[in-house]
Amino acid sequence: MLEDKEQERTSLEKLGEFGLIEHLTKDFKIEQKSTLKGIGDDAAVLDFENKKTVISTDLLIEGVHFDLAYMPLKHLGYKSIMVNLSDIYAMNATATQVTISIAVSNRFPLEALEEFYAGVATACKAYNVDLVGGDTTSSKTGLMISVTAIGIANEEDIAYRSGAQPNDLLVISGDLGAAYIGLQVLEREKEVFKVNPNSQPDLEPYSYIVERQLKPEARKDITELLKKLDVHPTSMIDISDGLSSEILHLSKSSGLGIDLYEDKIPLDPTVISACEEFKIDSTLVALSGGEDYELLFTIDQKEFSKIKGNPNLTVIGHTTGKDEGAFLISRSNTKIPLTAQGWNSFE
Repeated sequence: MLEDKEQERTSLEKLGEFGLIEHLTKDFKIEQKSTLKGIGDDAAVLDFENKKTVISTDLLIEGVHFDLAYMPLKHLGYKSIMVNLSDIYAMNATATQVTISIAVSNRFPLEALEEFYAGVATACKAYNVDLVGGDTTSSKTGLMISVTAIGIANEEDIAYRSGAQPNDLLVISGDLGAAYIGLQVLEREKEVFKVNPNSQPDLEPYSYIVERQLKPEARKDITELLKKLDVHPTSMIDISDGLSSEILHLSKSSGLGIDLYEDKIPLDPTVISACEEFKIDSTLVALSGGEDYELLFTIDQKEFSKIKGNPNLTVIGHTTGKDEGAFLISRSNTKIPLTAQGWNSFE
């Protein structure tokens, strides 16, 4: 958390807007055959032939969505791409291209933006997507990031939030709550650092949950797994705002009730122990924490045999009848109405 004050700093003013864009993007190579023209013209040119195109945009604001006191710029570049790719995979589509625009204040030298774009490049390479455009401008209030992700899918493969049917199984990838409780660890260590700037936190016991916050992974592997297993999601959404909020989205969009079983919610042991340390209920963290970027989806019960026993997937509930509402079935078998207590950007 200590910053090297002797780093060389190159003023962005020396490069100018177009020089900056050229400098930051010169090493990005085109990998997708659908990218006919990337950076360097008035617009990118893409050719998807007979595929359907899916597009998603997210905005990340310093002080609202991230804190540079503990978020390394390289990790921030990586995460900025991940949160957008997650939306593409949540449509059961394949991500192919991204654009990224940033607004920066004069406190950021060129070297800081190089770190940020190194994270962007790592994400693009790891997920085989092309950076095909964007913009840079100045900011009076800190760092702002806007990413647009583009993907393709066959029409019959696209999974909308509205497609669930009565008595479908509710399935989730991975585990929940790690990103939120990892954030609590980082916020605690930030306060310790304020009191004693010479202290260095020992984050080793929290490595999994801290990584889930600072370097999340979009679940491209899950969409690939579902295709391999010949499983067809009837509806799908990613967990960005908390499990309860996303279940309510599926319930409302599909016009169905949903029962979620508390004892089926997947929690990593480090999440449970950290929740005990912070005296926070682990179920509440899973329901309302957010930023897990796991995939939540429904499938026909007839497809259960295809996913049974798969360590990457957990059945956590099922849909019910039309407009029956969304409920948590507690460990004591009490039926509790689900409420959206997750992330609200306007609070």
